[in-house]
Amino acid sequence: MRLVHLSDLHLGFRQYQRLTPGGINQREDDVNRTLSRTLDQVIACAPDVIVIGGDIFHTVRPSNAAILHAYREFQRLRQALPDCDIVMVAGNHDAPRTVDTGCILALFREIGVHVAEQRAECFTFPERNLVVMAVPDVPGLQRPSLVPPDGFAHRVLLLHGEIAGLLPPHAAGEDRAAVEIPLDDLHTSAWSYVALGHYHVCREMAPNAWYSGSIDYTSSNPWGELREQRSAGVNGKGFIERDLRTGAHRFHPVPSSRVLLDLEPVDASGMGADDVDKAVAARVATVPGGITDAVVRVVVRNVARHVVRELDHTALRDYRRQALHFQLDTRRPDPLPALPGGGAGGRARRATLTDIVLGKLRERPLSAGVEREALVTLAAQYLQQAEDAAAAALPVVDG
Repeated sequence: MRLVHLSDLHLGFRQYQRLTPGGINQREDDVNRTLSRTLDQVIACAPDVIVIGGDIFHTVRPSNAAILHAYREFQRLRQALPDCDIVMVAGNHDAPRTVDTGCILALFREIGVHVAEQRAECFTFPERNLVVMAVPDVPGLQRPSLVPPDGFAHRVLLLHGEIAGLLPPHAAGEDRAAVEIPLDDLHTSAWSYVALGHYHVCREMAPNAWYSGSIDYTSSNPWGELREQRSAGVNGKGFIERDLRTGAHRFHPVPSSRVLLDLEPVDASGMGADDVDKAVAARVATVPGGITDAVVRVVVRNVARHVVRELDHTALRDYRRQALHFQLDTRRPDPLPALPGGGAGGRARRATLTDIVLGKLRERPLSAGVEREALVTLAAQYLQQAEDAAAAALPVVDG
């Protein structure tokens, strides 16, 4: 009994204001092509059951083009696998906020897909001895007890939502998640498999409970996804194949339509604009084959605002011309820590002129050969001498 689990397709996703020759947003077209490749691989697996964990579309009101592409692709899947049972739930991107607005996912019932878009439903498949409890992410949904009905050898829970406290900080709370649920409430030991949607990186919640992740980079923080994938050893985007009888488990990677490159960060402490320009150029030069048509980010830390203004903007425009999107993410040095001191009630004291000057010297670029700490020490001495001289010049007032 082989099951395929995929989720978070986000059809209609748009980004970067670049168009294809046909006038479609380039990233929307990327995601369309990724879905086609994903379904090619699913069809090649020829599973008995397919479950889709929500966020089929990126918006509640997708464009006609997005709806048409989705309908054609799922119809192709239905025709290629006529004996396969397909179950789909609505995610928070699919579910309307008001009860008088219908959900577009109901359209897929016309081609034989079982859809839970308004309430939790149990779909039974007696010939397979299978039940699928499908729980959508709908505002105000009264979540049922997540315990399977008796009498089925194979029991699958399909749910779109956030497992409370288990997602990494960059992902938790990124999207509104009406269904936020403690892991214990899933009763994972009672199910053959728990198929989760909402989080965009393939991730294990329990030995038989998984997020399959999205099929492409469609969140507001793709860089966080790349970082999470590296730390978890996940080979990109894709879908899960699971044997409900044996527990055999496999992640199928699907190549993304667009290369994302998060290049090595630059620490600009003590650098001038020329040094930062050279460091960024060196990062770009490390990319095999160049950055043409890629989505690229370079983080530059500890860079002062005036240095950013002096960067080689002609070179930056050239990077942006080559790439689909080039992001130079400049970050100013951390502010000085709060100064302890004797304000009323123990409040931090206001920074003095000396504090401000020394702080600026610690962050500004220096000429080659200048020792920063020696410079700061010398400046502190000069400032103290100036204060002493000013104090000596004040008139003496007899009490």
